[in-house]
Amino acid sequence: MVPLPGKTCPICGKPADSQYKPFCSKRCADIDLHRWLTGGYAIPARDQTPDEDGDGEE
Repeated sequence: MVPLPGKTCPICGKPADSQYKPFCSKRCADIDLHRWLTGGYAIPARDQTPDEDGDGEE
């Protein structure tokens, strides 16, 4: 385990480890993977009505 100077884990804030970068441990890497796979990082969107889609047709 070699800590990365000045880098912190995006999950828990502990110093990042070069083996699991950018995370500090396998646990935090697995938490991040779970969030991706379950849609936890989905970008919220709203449906556009036909006049909002910007295609220029009226």
